[in-house]
Amino acid sequence: MGVNISKGFLLVLVGLFAYLSLLLVLPFSQYVLGAILIAYVLYPLQQRLEERVAPPTAAFALVGLAVAGFVVPLVVIVAAIASDARRLLEQVNTDSIQLGELERAIEEQTGQSVDLPSALADAAQNVGTMVLESSTEWFSAITHTLIGLGLAIFLLYYLLKDGSNLLTWMRELTPLPDDVQDDFYQELDEVMWAVLAGHVMIAIIQGTLAGLGLLATGVPNAAFWTAIMIVLSLIPLIGSFMVWGPAVIYLFLIEEPLLAVALFVYSMIVVGLSDDYLRPILVDRYAELNPAVIILGVLGGVYAFGVMGLFYGPVVLGALIAVLDVMNDHYDRLEDEPGMR
Repeated sequence: MGVNISKGFLLVLVGLFAYLSLLLVLPFSQYVLGAILIAYVLYPLQQRLEERVAPPTAAFALVGLAVAGFVVPLVVIVAAIASDARRLLEQVNTDSIQLGELERAIEEQTGQSVDLPSALADAAQNVGTMVLESSTEWFSAITHTLIGLGLAIFLLYYLLKDGSNLLTWMRELTPLPDDVQDDFYQELDEVMWAVLAGHVMIAIIQGTLAGLGLLATGVPNAAFWTAIMIVLSLIPLIGSFMVWGPAVIYLFLIEEPLLAVALFVYSMIVVGLSDDYLRPILVDRYAELNPAVIILGVLGGVYAFGVMGLFYGPVVLGALIAVLDVMNDHYDRLEDEPGMR
């Protein structure tokens, strides 16, 4: 009986500290999940580099590669969006706005005189007050983001450097035979690559191709809409059409029929057919996931995990399928195996 009490007390301690640890991780969950995802993608490179250099050196090099691969595209996108916004502002002819004429027009229509300069000044003062009041929240958000990014970088480094030790520790804690664990990790690995290579990579390629079409036809804010199309391309049956379709209509409305037809033909042929050619190459190498699993995983994952749910949602459902497959293959043997650790 004393042994059972000791085991129960240990389980209580495990549950307590697991809960407290979860409270520590939750404020930075997006950054932790992002670091784990990047570490998973880069870990095969880490293993190859460790054959030539020390693990810390390999991990440091890959962290630098990951930062450059994230920061440089982000800077390019932000610069492109800022350039688009500047061009739009330059096209606005502020001299065409005659406040006096507007005041007279309002007075003729409503019979009431207005002082637009004073009204605009009051509005500007109110906006300034709102900005000042929210400055603390903005500062807090920026600080949280910087801390989260720093945490993600450090976590990524140690996940790469100590990844093999972490996997060994997890295998030792799991009370399953080695061959069952091998099957499970193989199934999970196939699911992960099916989501990343078969869906995320295809979404990035399709969104980028569609964005090039917007850029070539002169659609404003092409960089911003490219990012939107990449996200939409993660969702089956929706895709980038939700952006380039209205863009075609926009070009017709501004009397650019040739550009509209060119964008339509390009999007239908290049963007549309890219899925037919890329998916057999990328997806067939890994586990095939039903589109319903992807849709439910992406949409439900956003609500459950935030932005990272776009990636982890389908992985969670795929992992459930992998567990069920492994259980179906080994359950009868495990039920009767006396020496299962």
